[in-house]
Amino acid sequence: MIAYDTLSEAVNGLKKRGYTIDFNLDFDCITCHKTPISLTPSEFEITEVYRFEGNSDPADEAVVYAIESKDGQKGVLVNGFGISADDASDEMVQKLKVKH
Repeated sequence: MIAYDTLSEAVNGLKKRGYTIDFNLDFDCITCHKTPISLTPSEFEITEVYRFEGNSDPADEAVVYAIESKDGQKGVLVNGFGISADDASDEMVQKLKVKH
């Protein structure tokens, strides 16, 4: 796995490597608003995870997920720390837990 120093480096590096879809987190799926893609947790795998911690502002903390669908579509999901049940289904929270 490549080491990235910043969130933008990670996103740009993944895009150069073919992760071109910009995913957004919905309650029980990830979606791309530019294309009609919607994937439930069973329809994608997380292939890489990059965690970034803000130096002084906790709001700067984020996780970058490299996502690949079962049919080969590749994209990026950027999300802040602290995914909670209010923001996502239990299944989605389990899928996106950062494993140390």
